[in-house]
Formats: sequence, C-alpha cells, structure tokens
Amino acid sequence: MVSVMRFPKETYIEYKKERDILFVFGAGASIAEGTPLQKDILKLIFESDDDELTTSDTANEVRRFISENFHISESEYPTLEAVFGYFEYFISKREGLGKKYSTTRIIELKEAFIKIVHYVISNTKGNKDSTYRKFWKVISEVNRNISVVSMNYDTLLDEAFDYLYPDKAYIDYCIELMNYHHYDKIDAFHWWVNPREPVPVWTECDPKPIKLIKVHGSLNWKYCNCCNQVLLTAWDTKIDLSSMGFKGYIHASRENSEIVAFDLVCPLDGNTFDTLIVPPSHIKELSHPAINKLFDEAAIEIRKANKVVFVGYSFPEADVHIKALFRKNLRADTEVHIVDPYLNNTIKMSYKCLSVNPVFHEQTFDQFVTDHLNKLLYSPKKKMQLTVEGGH
Repeated sequence: MVSVMRFPKETYIEYKKERDILFVFGAGASIAEGTPLQKDILKLIFESDDDELTTSDTANEVRRFISENFHISESEYPTLEAVFGYFEYFISKREGLGKKYSTTRIIELKEAFIKIVHYVISNTKGNKDSTYRKFWKVISEVNRNISVVSMNYDTLLDEAFDYLYPDKAYIDYCIELMNYHHYDKIDAFHWWVNPREPVPVWTECDPKPIKLIKVHGSLNWKYCNCCNQVLLTAWDTKIDLSSMGFKGYIHASRENSEIVAFDLVCPLDGNTFDTLIVPPSHIKELSHPAINKLFDEAAIEIRKANKVVFVGYSFPEADVHIKALFRKNLRADTEVHIVDPYLNNTIKMSYKCLSVNPVFHEQTFDQFVTDHLNKLLYSPKKKMQLTVEGGH
C-alpha cells in the first residue's frame, strides 16, 4: 500500500458570534501545579537555596532595599502589593529616598524586582498529567467555543494546549506578535501561526481559534520598547540573574547536543527586551499598548459570553481594575460560576456584586474538571441546575 502524504490547505477559521463559556483563571488555578502564591514569593526570594538567586548582586541589592524599608521577622514578609506600591509612590512623585536611593535608582530596583519575581515563577515546572491538560482534553472533546482570561503570568496553561494543536485548535493571544512575520533574524523554531489569518488545516481536521487573554502579561512575552513589538518565546521563560536579561538557547550543531546560550535581543533593532508583566500593586500602570489591547479583547469576550466561570480568583483589593472590567461589560443574563475550595463570605460578596445568582462550587479546579466541566460545556444557556453551594 502506498502511503499518502497529507498537505494542509490555508483556511480562515472564524469565531462564533457568541461564546458559550468564558473561563477566568486566577492564582488558585495554578497552585496545584506548583506555582507559588503571591504571598509566598517574597519568602522564596529571601530564603531560596537557588545558587543563581542567592549569588546575584542585583538580587542581593533588592533584598537589602526591602529589608531596610519593611519589617521582616520570623519568616514574615510584606506583601508584593506593599513592596510594589512603595516603589510606585516614589516613582510617581519623582522623589528619592535619601542619598542612597535616587529616583533613577528606585526605578532600576523596581525593574530588577519584577525580573526576580519573573525568575521565581518561571522555575515552576508543569507535568503531563496536570489539571490544565485535563481541562483542555475535555474542551477538545466537548465544546471548543470558549475563551480564557488569565490573571497569571505562568505558562502552564499555554504549555498544556499542545494537546489541541494543530488539529483541534490554535491559540490566539490577542496581541500582535513579531513571530507572525517570520523576520530573517527570528529562528523558524519561534515562528507562530496567526489564527486571525488563513491557517494550515489538514484533511479531516477542524481547528477552532481559542482566545487566551493574559491581561497581566506572560513570562513568555518579551517586549521591545524601541519597535514596540512583542516576541513570543513559547518554550523559554527564563531570566539570567547575572545579567538581568533574557537568554536564548540553541544546540551547538546537529551532531553536538550541547546547549549554547546567547543574549536574547530584539531581532529588529538589537534592543534588550523588557518583561511584559503587570506587577501586583494598588497603583497599576495599565497604559502599555499591549496591555490596553488585551483589556479591549477581554471586554469583548465578557460581553459575548453566555456563561463565565471564575477559577481560583478572589478579586484581591489590588485588582479593582478587573472588578471594573466585569462590572462594565458583564451582561445581566450571563450565568456566573465560581470554583474555589476556600470560599468565604468576602469572596462570595465580591461575586454577588457582579451577579444576582452566582453559582458557587466549593471544590478544587481538578475536582471541578472531573465532576462538572463536561456538563457545563454541554448544557445550553440557563439550563444548569447546579445551584447547591459545594458543587453537589
């Protein structure tokens, strides 16, 4: 028998006018995969035995600044919101903090702190049996007319998506990536398919576009503030703390499996990249053009959604902009579901301000995927009967 090679056909894949479900992921969705909660990140920065983190001169200077300006005792640390808010106060006022810390130096320390936080979170490793992978498996089998808004910087959800690519779905990050354009200096390994243009579709395949809107940025996005473009490094989220910059990695040759590291700079103008994450702070800078675009896309998806499912998100005080986003755009007839094993009255009141009859599932994300996700995806609008708190 002669084997027949499959050749893809370039085809537009379109979104439906409405979205059956919008999933909103908070930190509680990633904690089971090993991602640290915000309250634990400073502890990891100060108490880690990671050689790169403990020997970095810049990391040591950031730790010194925090120790001099906040009370730390018996492994009790300030919140990330408090530290970033402190940086932002001096920066917004253009004030220094004595001879040692000029405004310029405070700006530098804040940027270094963002990269250290990036470093700590990027050390999280997903697993092939993760809840995110189970989530995508159910999506692929039941209903792909969904979208996702994530508050998380980590890439565990993105990495688990390979279960769907390319036969079932393509990720739409909802921002313009320089990877789409195949510039000469971007290795083919980092090329990316733009799902808003014709995409390769193989015979008997039916891929759908799925929006993954990471409104606070992502560890695998690098931003060039010269050409104002974003490079997606899908499989590389690391920061080198000795240089406080990004590294790229290649094999030395086809014959040599040795990995060679090099400084990752913008392929268009040679500029060094910045992180593209919005730090947790009561004073948030949301004017970045890429972040603006993401909030516009999130607003569209909220308005289009027949159901919204919040997973592991508690509307922290520093996220007043997220509450405003949903208050402005959530339709009155949209079903709202909340998945959280640690529900309390404060969390419930936050959601009751959004919806008259929110449905609370007091269980872990993994339990929800096992017990309820299939039914929720199958169920037509306003037919769900899960009204008992606890998800029973």
